[in-house]
Amino acid sequence: MRAAFIGVDLGTSGCRGVCIDEEGKELARANHPLPASTHPRPGWSEQNPGDWWQAVLAVLGELARAVPGHDIRGLALDGTSGTLLLCDQRNHPLTPGIMYDDRRATEEARQLACLAPRQTAILGPSASLPKLLWLKKQGAIPRHALALHQSEWISGRLCGQVGTGDENNCLKLGWDPQEQAWPSWMERLDLPAGLLPRVLPVGRVMGRIAEEISVRTGLPGHCQVFTGTTDSTAAALAAGLEQPGDALTSLGSTLVCKILVEQPLQSTEYGIYSHRIFGRWLAGGASNSGGAVLRQHFSDGEIAELSRRINPERRSCLEYYPLPAPGERFPFNDPRKQPRLWPVPRNRTRFLQGMLEGIARIEKLAYRRLEELGAGYPVRVMTSGGGAANRTWERIRQNMLGIPVRAATHGEPAHGAALIALRGYSREP
Repeated sequence: MRAAFIGVDLGTSGCRGVCIDEEGKELARANHPLPASTHPRPGWSEQNPGDWWQAVLAVLGELARAVPGHDIRGLALDGTSGTLLLCDQRNHPLTPGIMYDDRRATEEARQLACLAPRQTAILGPSASLPKLLWLKKQGAIPRHALALHQSEWISGRLCGQVGTGDENNCLKLGWDPQEQAWPSWMERLDLPAGLLPRVLPVGRVMGRIAEEISVRTGLPGHCQVFTGTTDSTAAALAAGLEQPGDALTSLGSTLVCKILVEQPLQSTEYGIYSHRIFGRWLAGGASNSGGAVLRQHFSDGEIAELSRRINPERRSCLEYYPLPAPGERFPFNDPRKQPRLWPVPRNRTRFLQGMLEGIARIEKLAYRRLEELGAGYPVRVMTSGGGAANRTWERIRQNMLGIPVRAATHGEPAHGAALIALRGYSREP
């Protein structure tokens, strides 16, 4: 039987899975919805870990049934970065999943800003360490509890392991990937002993699938579970980033630019940090520009129709800086930066062209900022997200960037997680 590998992506609204063969070719995919996050108080955002668990089991079972002629030898998961929960020594959840967009730990984030080195990824309430300090302040950490991220908890439960994390998720919990250790400054936080996970690099074996999970899903008992990653890192792997200088632009609600580099980059000022992935580093940041501002002025249908009328070889001469609201974080850190969408031409096609060019200009400035910080300018850019299907915009961006721009090899982060399982299995003796 030919080998196969599964990747599972835990998103905000659903769980998605992909099964690939030894060459990385997709064999099957599966989806299962998740209930929307709840908001018990202003700024809070929670999900039920039990819902994650049931969704993952449903996806794994569907994929196992979809590839009867293949031997599923490994799986890996990715999850939303900064989503945290506590569990006990038997992997039972003790708290809801505190989501990546939860803002309750604002005060704890301010305290950490005075204590932690500036070049860390834990500054801001979206990180997991401020959330953990909030739980500590509430007296909500029982004895022998474990702090884990979304995909770490699921991975451990699948193979009967407790308290193992991966270094990409743990970056926002304070882990220092260069020193391969929890930094000494964290001792001043007085966290309970044993609360933090044992951290492994991405793609390391955690264990074989638990017998009860094998019976329930149909996965073979020899299937290995590998340490996973965050959703954005999985998306970069899926996109086809392979060599230093390969970059990924995600054209979703916001504009996210990442580049593969040999040495890590950190810049708190611009919200830039780096994830290690198979011996290299993925560095990048996010602008507030992107699809959200386009949808303030155009429907998806209009964007598709008007884009076909644009000649990407002729510039509009409109010097826009499209933002959905005042404030920018990358490539400029200016919370008061105003959107620039004036003058507004009567011709809607020209207005859209000016906006597409403006976002492309921001993308170029973002990669120039990364170059200034030591990344080098990209050799090529892969594109994911909803905007990746717009070929006119792709040509505008290629003209602006001066380098090849292509759609991502695969758009699903789950495909990237499956590649982690494949690479992890291949490196095993």
